[in-house]
Amino acid sequence: MRVVTEEGEQLGILTIAEALKAATERTLDLIEIVPNADPPVCKLMDFGKYRYELSKKEKLQKKHQHVTQVKEVRFHPNTDTHDFEFKVRHAREFILEGNKVKATVVFKGRQITYQDHGRELLGRFAERLSDIARNEQEAKMEGRQMVAYYVADKTKKKNAEAAKQPKEG
Repeated sequence: MRVVTEEGEQLGILTIAEALKAATERTLDLIEIVPNADPPVCKLMDFGKYRYELSKKEKLQKKHQHVTQVKEVRFHPNTDTHDFEFKVRHAREFILEGNKVKATVVFKGRQITYQDHGRELLGRFAERLSDIARNEQEAKMEGRQMVAYYVADKTKKKNAEAAKQPKEG
């Protein structure tokens, strides 16, 4: 088998016994890296240190990963303008943080007959978020609720941020 040191230095092609002897002399482990090569490639390294560094890399990758959450904003068909504006403001914050927004219109009792009010409300909601978000899923009924999903639209978001920046000149 071909044996390589930790620094990448070639020791040449050795038998298994010679490779194990070289590993014990240096107080390292003999690890097979490429078993399908001809001859197989093995490396002399500290396996505990190698596993520790791998786990550190994985933790670092998890740390920098952003998990998208679904935030819900609930309305009723007769939600007033101030409440509507307040909830739109919250939805904008959620989208700018990188989360999805689930807009729900809840129908109680006989309000279910006024589904057109709910659609109109979600239409206004989508219009107010149109500069930073796009509709991921159109409004649909789920039992006594009308639900629509919105996600950040990166191109629209960049355009909105560019418009806010003062022009140099």
